[in-house]
Amino acid sequence: MNERTLHVLEFNKVIDLLLEETASSVGKEAVQKLTPQTDIEIVQRLQNETDEALHVLMLDKTVPFSQVYDITESLKRSRIGSMLDTTECLQVAQTIYTGRNLKSFIENVEESFPLLEEIAEEITPLKFLEKEIKRKIDDHGDIVDDASAKLRGIRQTIRTYETRIRERLQQLTRTKSKMLSDAIVTIRNNRYVLPVKHEYRSAIGGIVHDQSSSGQTLFMEPRAVIDLNNQLQQAILQEKQEIDVILQQLTSEIATHEESLLINIKVIANLDCIFARARLAVKMKAAKPTLNEQGIIDMKQARHPLIPMEHVVASDIAIGDDYHAIVITGPNTGGKTVTLKTIGLCTLMAQSGLQIPAFDGCKLAVFNKVFADIGDEQSIEQNLSTFSSHMTNIVNIMEQVDEKSLVLFDELGAGTDPQEGAALAMAILDKVINCEARVVATTHYPELKAYGYNREFVMNASVEFDVETLRPTYRLLMGVPGRSNAFEISDRLGLRKEIIEHAKSYLGVDSKNVENMIAALEKSRNEAEKKLEEANRILEESEQLRADLQKEWNTFEQKKMELYKKAEEKAEKALQKAREEAQIIVDEVRQMKDKAMWKEHEWIEARKMLDEAQPELVKGEKREDVQADQQELEVGDEIKHKTLQQTGQVIEKKNKNEYVIQVGVMKITAKRKDLVFVKKAKDEKADSPSRPVSHMISSRGGTVKTELDLRGERYEDALLKLEKYIDDALVQGYPRVTIIHGKGTGALRKGVEKYIQSHPFIKSHRLGGQNEGGSGVTVIEFQ
Repeated sequence: MNERTLHVLEFNKVIDLLLEETASSVGKEAVQKLTPQTDIEIVQRLQNETDEALHVLMLDKTVPFSQVYDITESLKRSRIGSMLDTTECLQVAQTIYTGRNLKSFIENVEESFPLLEEIAEEITPLKFLEKEIKRKIDDHGDIVDDASAKLRGIRQTIRTYETRIRERLQQLTRTKSKMLSDAIVTIRNNRYVLPVKHEYRSAIGGIVHDQSSSGQTLFMEPRAVIDLNNQLQQAILQEKQEIDVILQQLTSEIATHEESLLINIKVIANLDCIFARARLAVKMKAAKPTLNEQGIIDMKQARHPLIPMEHVVASDIAIGDDYHAIVITGPNTGGKTVTLKTIGLCTLMAQSGLQIPAFDGCKLAVFNKVFADIGDEQSIEQNLSTFSSHMTNIVNIMEQVDEKSLVLFDELGAGTDPQEGAALAMAILDKVINCEARVVATTHYPELKAYGYNREFVMNASVEFDVETLRPTYRLLMGVPGRSNAFEISDRLGLRKEIIEHAKSYLGVDSKNVENMIAALEKSRNEAEKKLEEANRILEESEQLRADLQKEWNTFEQKKMELYKKAEEKAEKALQKAREEAQIIVDEVRQMKDKAMWKEHEWIEARKMLDEAQPELVKGEKREDVQADQQELEVGDEIKHKTLQQTGQVIEKKNKNEYVIQVGVMKITAKRKDLVFVKKAKDEKADSPSRPVSHMISSRGGTVKTELDLRGERYEDALLKLEKYIDDALVQGYPRVTIIHGKGTGALRKGVEKYIQSHPFIKSHRLGGQNEGGSGVTVIEFQ
C-alpha cells in the first residue's frame, strides 16, 4: 500500500487508537506492524477474526491477558549458551502461563469461535517448564532453598555461621559496651563488624573495614570472628556457584523449547491485536463491512474515525455500482476533505481487519492501490508551488492507476488559472475513469458542476450549507452539485440590494441557468426528504399499532387458554367423580352372588377403561351434534357419554330425560343431556347374540376383544390370527388377554405356547383356572 497515502489519510492515528486497546508489549508490536492487505481472502479472514473477538466481548467475558513479556532476546541468548538471570526465567514462566490461560479460555468459552480456536491451537502449554521455573524461583526472583539438595545444605551452613558470628559479637557488645559507639552488630563489605570508638581500636583488635564521617567510630571485625567470617564468605561463594548451576540448567531447558516459546509469543501478540481491533470497534460503534472485488462502496451514516462522535456528522456514501466517480463541490470548510478522508480511511481500516464506523450492512471494496492527493504540500526546499506539488503527485498517480485502484483528489486543478485548471481537472478525471478506477474529487470550479451531467459514470455531490445560519451542515448531498451562495450570504450580511442585483447582471445566462437548476434540485431534494420523514413517522406509528394489536391478541390468547384450563379442571373433577361412582358400582356388583359369571380380566379391563378416560374440551359443537342431542333415544341406539368420553348402548328407557346405558361392563343411569346420539341400533343379524357385550371393550382405536377363539381353525390359519391379535391387543394396551384353543389333541395349544415363548413383549402365560376354561385356555400377561 502507498506509504504516502497512509500518511495523508492519517492511518497512523488509527494505529495509535488501536495501541491504546492492547494489553501487552508484544501486542503493541503486532499492531504497529498492521498494514492494509490487498488479498480479499486475507482481508475477509482478518474481518472474521475481529468479528469473533467482538462476539466474545459481547458475552461480557474478560480475556485473560495477564502479564506478557517480550522474551525474544532472552530466548536468543539462551540459544547461544548465555545464562539467563532469575527475572528473565520468571518472564518466560509468566509468558507460558498467559499463553496456556488464553488457549484454555478460547477453547472453553460458551460459543464456538473456529478462527480464534485455530489460532489458539498453535500455543504449546509447556506447563512442565513453567512448573520447573516456579519450583526453583519464587515470586520475588530469589532461588528457593529446595531448588537443589546441595543448595539447601549450603544455605543451612551459611545460617549456622551467621548464628555463631552474631552470638560472639553480641557477647562482645555486652562485655565491651563502653568501647563501642553503639551496642549493635552491623555489616561492612559483606562481613559482620562492630562500631568501635577510635580510642579503643587497640583494645578490641581486628580488621578495620570502614569508619564514620567524623572518624570517631571505626567499623571493626574482631579477631574472634575473622575465621568464622572467612568460612561464611566461602559458603556464600559456594551458594553463588550453585545458583549459577541451577540457572544454567533452567536456561538450557528454556533453550530446548525456544521454537515453541517463539510461536507462543507470536500467537499471544496476534490474539492481543485481534481483541484490540474488537475493543476499538466497540468504542467506535463500528460495523463489519461486506467485502467485494467489484469496486463497490456503499456506507450508510459513515463517520470519520478520528473525529469525536459527538462532533462528527455522518453521511451516506455510495460509489462503484451505477457510477465510478463522484465530483463534490461546495464552499470551503464545508466538509469536502473530511468526506474524502472518511472514504479513504474506512477503506484502509477495512483492509487491515478493522470494522468501520458506519451502520450495519455497509459494503467496501478491496483495492490493490489507494491514492490520495490531499492538502497543501508546498515544498520550499524543492522550490515547488502548491500547483506544482499537487501535479507532481498526480503524475505519479497517473502512472500507476488501474481498475483495482481508489483515487482521492482534493481541490483537483487548484492553484492555477481557473479555466485551465478546470479543463485539466476534467481531462484527469476522464483518464482515471477510462481506467475503470474509482475516483472521488473535490473542486471549486463551476465548470465541473455540469461535468457529471455529461458523463455516464459520474455523480455530482455537494456539502450542504445553511444560508440562514451562514454555517455548513457538513452533510453530503448525492446527486446535487454545490452552489456558491455568495449572493445569499452577502445579503444576509447586510450588503445593499442594488449592489447584489448589479453583481447578478454580470453573470452569464449559462451561469444563471446552472444556479437555477441547482436551486431547483435542492428544493426537490428537501421536499423528498420531508416526505421521507413523514413516511418514516407513519411507518413508526404503524409499527407501534401493530405491536399494540399483537399485545392485545397475546392477552386474548392467554385468557382463552386460562378458560380452557379451567374447563379442563372442571371436566377432570366431573370425571373423577364419575370414576368414584363407577368404582362403587363395580365393587357392589363384584360382591354379588353371581360373581362367578364374570371373568377377572373383564373387571381389570373395565377398570382400565375408567382410568384412561380423559376429559376433552369441545371448543365448538357441530350442527349435527346439536341435532343429535335433540333426538329421542331408543333401546339399542349407540350413544357417547359426554363426561366419560366412552361409547355405549341404550338398554332401557326410564323416561324422556333418563336412560339406562351399557358402557363396557357397566350399567349406568344417565341424563339425556349427558348423552350424544351416535347411530341407530344395528341389524339383529349383524350382532352375534352368542357372546355377551361384556366380552368387548370399546377404545378410541376401535373394538378389540379381550379373548381370541381359535377352535376349529386350521393350524397355520390359527397362528396367523394369533399373531395379528397379539399385535392389536398390544396397541390397545391390554394388560392380559385370553386365548381359547380347546383341549383336543393338544397340537394347537403347543403351537400357541411356542409362539408365546418367542414373543418379546409377553411377560408370562398360564393355563386357565377352574372358572376360566382350564387347559383349553391360555391366559397371557403383557409387559
